[in-house]
Amino acid sequence: MPYMLISTQIRLESGPTNVGDEFSDPAVMSYLGARKTTMLGNNFSEYHVDDPPRLVLDKLEKIGFRMLSMTGVGQTLVWCLHKETDGLITM
Repeated sequence: MPYMLISTQIRLESGPTNVGDEFSDPAVMSYLGARKTTMLGNNFSEYHVDDPPRLVLDKLEKIGFRMLSMTGVGQTLVWCLHKETDGLITM
């Protein structure tokens, strides 16, 4: 999966950081040390780490992800990252 979104609440810049959804690459989630949780009332799961976003971004850069954009949405900070693939299409 070449695209990834990470986010955190503005008052929680020191963590935790949301690093993926239930369809995220398990190998990347394991590398980040993320835990998969489902909040009561939600019908989807998310991956979280206790690290602040800066450390998560540093780790992702080491495995080839590059930041495409960053924005604030209400009280949430969101980063969009991309990792180049080999260009082969698999089905």
